[in-house]
Amino acid sequence: MTKIHPSAIVDAAAKLADDVEIGPFCIVGPDVTLGARVRLLSHVVVDGVTTIGEDTVVHAFSALGGPPQHLGYKGERTQLLIGPRNVIREQVTMNTGTASGRGVTTVGADGFFMAEAHVAHDCTVGDNVVLAKGATLGGHVDVGNFVFVGGLAAIHQFSRVGRYSFIGGLAAVTKDVIPYGSVWGNHAHLEGLNLVGLKRRGFSREAINALRSAYRMMFADEGTFQERLDDAAETYAAIPEVMEIIAFIRADGNRPLCLPEREV
Repeated sequence: MTKIHPSAIVDAAAKLADDVEIGPFCIVGPDVTLGARVRLLSHVVVDGVTTIGEDTVVHAFSALGGPPQHLGYKGERTQLLIGPRNVIREQVTMNTGTASGRGVTTVGADGFFMAEAHVAHDCTVGDNVVLAKGATLGGHVDVGNFVFVGGLAAIHQFSRVGRYSFIGGLAAVTKDVIPYGSVWGNHAHLEGLNLVGLKRRGFSREAINALRSAYRMMFADEGTFQERLDDAAETYAAIPEVMEIIAFIRADGNRPLCLPEREV
């Protein structure tokens, strides 16, 4: 049975699934859809054309579905789609998309968004993503599955962050981050592979060793970067994790690639 605190303001047009809980002083707009067992704990604002997936828990003072923080926004009807089983902690903000962009901001399933994290307009955030306290995604950022973004790190608009990568705390990321990579610093540089994350996620010793060897080949000093990339693609054609990095690098991106500061 749906439970709505008497102090909450829920528009009659909002769509509420079974067993939704809306706590004190929450505000839910007319174009909001809340999936089964969604819990808004207190003082949460959900506005705009926003869908929140089942079993998601939203903590106090979060603002979801507000208009994009974009000077070109003229009130167009854009969306925020949040998947199931996310934990959204205090003062998190997630904005809808822009008409000039994708028109929708998308957040996957099973994410953990710590206090004061921000997901800007037109972002695509994968599954099992962690944004630590104060982490910020600029507009149009594409974040793959199982990415960890450290506290107070900021990712420049239009950047891509590949799967299973790690962004260190306070990093200023202005370039694309390869899958499985680990980046640090201001401005951030590629520090190596996210070996801790790979081990925690159960990647085999063989896959990790292949990734390490391919990384050394791709980011060595000999030859041109394109030559090294081609050599790695030929040598590790049977290793899907390596080929994922190569495909990521070869894909068209709006930002340059985050590279090591020194020899590997």
